[in-house]
Amino acid sequence: MGPVNIILKGRDLLSLHDFKPEEITAILELAGELKEKQKLNIPHTYLQGKTLGMIFQKSSTRTRVSFEAAMYHLGGYPMFLSANDLQLGRGETIADTARVLSRYLDGIMIRTYAQSDVDELALHADIPVINGLTDLLHPCQILADLLTVKEHKGKLAGLRLAYIGDGNNVCHSLLFGCAKVGMHICVASPDGFKPKREIVRQAREDAAPNTQVEILTDPVEAVAGADVVVTDVWASMGQEADQARRIEIFAPYQVSTDLIKHAKQDYLFLHCLPAHRGEEVVAEVIDGPNSVVWDEAENRLHTQKAVLAMLL
Repeated sequence: MGPVNIILKGRDLLSLHDFKPEEITAILELAGELKEKQKLNIPHTYLQGKTLGMIFQKSSTRTRVSFEAAMYHLGGYPMFLSANDLQLGRGETIADTARVLSRYLDGIMIRTYAQSDVDELALHADIPVINGLTDLLHPCQILADLLTVKEHKGKLAGLRLAYIGDGNNVCHSLLFGCAKVGMHICVASPDGFKPKREIVRQAREDAAPNTQVEILTDPVEAVAGADVVVTDVWASMGQEADQARRIEIFAPYQVSTDLIKHAKQDYLFLHCLPAHRGEEVVAEVIDGPNSVVWDEAENRLHTQKAVLAMLL
């Protein structure tokens, strides 16, 4: 199961910044192996008898279904825990919740708002904690993105990825992921919506030799010569009240048929979904021949399985 010299058992997955390049590579390699085993109906019940608690303070389609299916395929048991079902919703501290769940479970996946809540949960838990999404980071999504690019391009190092839009959690984790594996990344965001400076600084420190981490304003400059083009919704969960203002600000950052002409002819288009056609991307792009968003969505399952198998 995976490269024998890479040991991740007992680790948390809070941010890709915490993982070495070879550890990310090992996760991707195992994900590919597990994907092949699933297609060939080869059993891979590495987590027989293990239980994963899944805490959701944000709604989800891909995260919930992929983690539940992943644990089932691995022989384990996934336990859905909404915020309303836990005493967290009635004032129990994160630290106390972590201590109790550590006595019952083998791992915790949490999808929530504040990164500090995930960090505190991991600090007090005696079992692995996996960040299923926060307002700051989305590491599980980017593992699926990297696997998708690797499958279609045959490599990661040396490719150029352009991220267009809000400097949000997806953007932050792409900065870490691309830097670690040697992919050039160029982010184009309007002023006031660029990725956090501390994240950019850390990504540049993480970057493999000769790997570029660029933060721009002009989307045309960012997309020029790109092998991969990525975008995300302009208003993430919790920002719906700001939707109208954001549509006006981000209109020049739409991944349109005109913008995409500046990418390489064989570019890949990625989007973590859900997508708003006609806003951040036009239908001709997301539903076009260069789009791999459905492979990307499927790969959430396979990378989640690899993470669970290696950490638990």
